[in-house]
Amino acid sequence: MLGTFGGALEARQIDASGGRLTADVTGEVEKADGVLVIRRIHVHMRLAAATEVSDTVERVHGLYAMRCPLYRTLHNAIQLSSSYELVRTPN
Repeated sequence: MLGTFGGALEARQIDASGGRLTADVTGEVEKADGVLVIRRIHVHMRLAAATEVSDTVERVHGLYAMRCPLYRTLHNAIQLSSSYELVRTPN
């Protein structure tokens, strides 16, 4: 999901390389019939970028998931979600 989000940003000339885009991933596991099963995964992404790109980043975040192979493969089996945070950098 991080790679697809980063690629979509790059396609819009928003630099997501060199550590500017990072993520923390949290998974929630439950037991089903004595077997551990992943039920939910949340990806929280941080992008270091100028304030001017915030509208574009918001739009990209709203649409990238259905273009992501991982999301498209798993979203019917487990709950996948993401959020982002724009870490403001000087222009």
